[in-house]
Amino acid sequence: MKVVRGLPLLVIGLVVPAFASNHSAPPVQPATTFAAVEVHDKEHVAIAVEPYDTKEKESIFRVDYLGHGVMPVRLIVTNTGDKPISLKDARILFYTAGGDRINAADPEDVERLMTKTEREGKKIPMPGPLPSIKMKPKASNKEIEQDFDQFEYQALVVEPHTTRAGFLFYDVSQLDHPLEGAKMNLHKLRGADGNELFYFEIPFDTYLKSKSKDMK
Repeated sequence: MKVVRGLPLLVIGLVVPAFASNHSAPPVQPATTFAAVEVHDKEHVAIAVEPYDTKEKESIFRVDYLGHGVMPVRLIVTNTGDKPISLKDARILFYTAGGDRINAADPEDVERLMTKTEREGKKIPMPGPLPSIKMKPKASNKEIEQDFDQFEYQALVVEPHTTRAGFLFYDVSQLDHPLEGAKMNLHKLRGADGNELFYFEIPFDTYLKSKSKDMK
């Protein structure tokens, strides 16, 4: 899986400390508790995606990704079955409303994008109700690496009756409204027998609708 970047398996515990002021991950909850979720009952798997598309939500990170055209998306995978599932070969892609495919970014991708946008003096439109803002000074590569090491989704295996969660980062700098009409596509997930599970396709519009209801 591309997002693992050759790192060894990181076992992410089910119990994670609640939000703290110093870059703490949110608590891990079952995928079915999120608005944008797809459940495969026969395969005993539920997968949810939660965009971090506001300044408040992305404050857990060391870097202002939204301000540089990068969308953090939290991936939550729940295995309710009695056998493990594998994401070793998984493909997790962001599809735009126009059908363009975006791969998850590496730290180097984010660094290059930040350098490019600052060099061009370009304004990046923020998602949601936030206005466009000018680029802030570029974060150091160390800060980006720290965020990826701490927050990136890295669980190659989701054990029985377990939920694993982590973040993927997507370059949406060319999109004015990246979530509208977009979807997350996941395929090449495998069961304990090695057979490929049916693919997941999760529309972000479901998240946007739930967000709109919460604001009323």
